[in-house]
Amino acid sequence: MKPLNIIYLDNHLLVVRKPAGLLVQGDHTGDPTLLEQGKLYLKDRFNKPGKVFLGLVHRIDRPVSGVMVFARTSKAAGRLVNQFSTRQVKKKYWALVQGKTGESGWMEDQLLRHGVTSHVSRGGNGQKAELFFRRLDWRDDMSWVEIDLHTGRHHQIRVQFAHRGHAVIGDFRYGSKRKFPERSLALHARKITFTHPVSKEPMTFTAEPELYWPKAFRKKD
Repeated sequence: MKPLNIIYLDNHLLVVRKPAGLLVQGDHTGDPTLLEQGKLYLKDRFNKPGKVFLGLVHRIDRPVSGVMVFARTSKAAGRLVNQFSTRQVKKKYWALVQGKTGESGWMEDQLLRHGVTSHVSRGGNGQKAELFFRRLDWRDDMSWVEIDLHTGRHHQIRVQFAHRGHAVIGDFRYGSKRKFPERSLALHARKITFTHPVSKEPMTFTAEPELYWPKAFRKKD
């Protein structure tokens, strides 16, 4: 397992860069998780006896990389969960998708989940999924898009783009025809902005995508 890549640490928060391929929390595989790695880091760094608390306040799919925020106290966890549930948190993603998208656009759908997959509902039922995107570049029949995620539904970005014929590169579950290195997806949680749960200060954190992303699709500030 790669060493924990810490972006920010204080008494209330632990912000890290999640590598693609690592679970955020445990599942049936029993594979190592970012949550447990974070707990072990805090236990060792601060010489803490017994169990270490680390609150999970949001999730990123296993094959996706990017910024992850954990809470170091139950009070911070509760306040952060409230920010996520009331859409106070701003999240930007980068994705490489098949084909040439429009220059920008708004996507709004109703999504239905069935086990490990989701799909767009044509019957009007399901959970509302909303996002805005803009195309940063296009080459080799592949669009680099920046996404403002307004809701956080299961596989939302993957499903909404695939539904419009622009599957995320490497996402064979939703129709990608192209591979991406390390069995990952070309989807990256680039930036997150929220209010510090105790100081109330605005906090913004960013992370670079994996080094195996094409160089032309790694810098855009």
